[in-house]
Amino acid sequence: MSWKTKKDQRIRRHHRVRNKIHGTAEIPRMSVYRSNNHVTVQFIDDEASVTLAAVSTQQADLKGPNNLETAKKVGAKAAEAAKAAGIETVVFDRGGFRYGGRVAALADAAREGGLKF
Repeated sequence: MSWKTKKDQRIRRHHRVRNKIHGTAEIPRMSVYRSNNHVTVQFIDDEASVTLAAVSTQQADLKGPNNLETAKKVGAKAAEAAKAAGIETVVFDRGGFRYGGRVAALADAAREGGLKF
């Protein structure tokens, strides 16, 4: 299989990361996906293949331009959703994206909200 496009390269990086990290019910995987228009966070129990909580900019209260400020709002809201689901510690999965910009802002806001990575 050829890894020529940027999307294919990101998927390859994501597969490499996913071989090393694994979420459980006690310590779920915090998976981040960012597109040109939206940012999505899911808390996933990989053993049961269940999403425990999710937050996205597609929700009515988080709509806005896809920038750092919106990513910070999503991170804070994700921390609240995790606390409501009884989650305190997570394994961070950046989804093959660079840890910078919106991904880093989201992670920092989630840490400030009380999540431990």
